[in-house]
Amino acid sequence: MHGYSGDKAKIAARLRRVEGQVRAIEQMVEEDKYCIDILTQISAANSALKSVALLLLDDHLGHCIRQASVEGGAVADEKLKEASAAIARLVKS
Repeated sequence: MHGYSGDKAKIAARLRRVEGQVRAIEQMVEEDKYCIDILTQISAANSALKSVALLLLDDHLGHCIRQASVEGGAVADEKLKEASAAIARLVKS
């Protein structure tokens, strides 16, 4: 069981919303809409994806990292390393 299991429906709904945003952006390009309007929609889609990422990260910390800390040792070290790398990727994006 993954840490996000309790939020799976919420995550799926948010991702469907992002999918709709991306389709709308594609349509805007096809319809030759104003550049700034397209960039605004891209920014909104990026924000929505970051929101999903933060929810997943929070679930990971609350479930996977907590479980690994109980186990301790190499398992805990590996999970902390994974979380740190994930956070670094989010900060860079």
